[in-house]
Amino acid sequence: MPASLEYVAKETATNLWRNRMMALAAILTVAVSLSLVGSALLLKQAVSRQIGQWSNNVSLQIFMNASATNQELANVRSMISQTPQITHCTYLNHQQSYDQMKTVLSNEPTAVDALTPAYTPTDFRCQLRSPSEAQTVSATFNGGVPGVYSATTPSQSIHVMQQVTTILQTILLVVAIILLISSLVLILNAIRMAIFARRREVSVMKLVGATNWFIRVPFMLEGLVQGLLGALVAVVVVLLSNLGVSYLIHHYKVAVLGSAVLPTHQIVTTEVLVLAVGLVVGVAGSSVAVRRFLDV
Repeated sequence: MPASLEYVAKETATNLWRNRMMALAAILTVAVSLSLVGSALLLKQAVSRQIGQWSNNVSLQIFMNASATNQELANVRSMISQTPQITHCTYLNHQQSYDQMKTVLSNEPTAVDALTPAYTPTDFRCQLRSPSEAQTVSATFNGGVPGVYSATTPSQSIHVMQQVTTILQTILLVVAIILLISSLVLILNAIRMAIFARRREVSVMKLVGATNWFIRVPFMLEGLVQGLLGALVAVVVVLLSNLGVSYLIHHYKVAVLGSAVLPTHQIVTTEVLVLAVGLVVGVAGSSVAVRRFLDV
């Protein structure tokens, strides 16, 4: 007794409607969990792109003492010219450093008023050939060079950002896995209830010679539909979230985060993965339910 598409579709729709509250709970749980999965994946890709952009532009700032002499400045210039890892440097004198400090501390008038150009340290802003050499070069200028107050790079900040992102991504994925397990259990229970509600009908079908697959397919398709619908909701949520972040970055002209906007192919890949996981969860939940609770 082969199962026609019309029969399978009708029986699947009937089962979903009979257990609509349980099915809705399963669909929403799948949607929430897969939204977290998709968001975690997009977050990882966005941060990786942004950190890669920042790492390629790592610079070295050498801050001089405000009282550094011309001889000490000349010695530092000589060290810079003899350091092969440095491609070029820009020197900011007292007045230039003071002007920039006023811009950076525009919301702190007290701090600005406490300094004058003469007491503002000068600094060298240097570009490096490779970001991996930042720590080595900064250590060279932090080694007690006369007139140098400190040499800094943003490498530590980038490292902290990577750690924070990893922790956040791990939390999202753990929560998502827990919710995926919950959605699988909900799908299993929805199928179990559908089987229980139709137990007499299943018995009659067996008596008239219905095959195992003829009986099983509508129940399995029910779980597949629940997983698919939940995945589709998650795809929309993830897509809208990505569009929202991109809009905010472009609308407020946050150029420093420009690389966090993902290209289309990465978004499509993530969305396809979300759909695939939803289908797997739906099929897995319905398959377990059919094997455990459907005696055919």
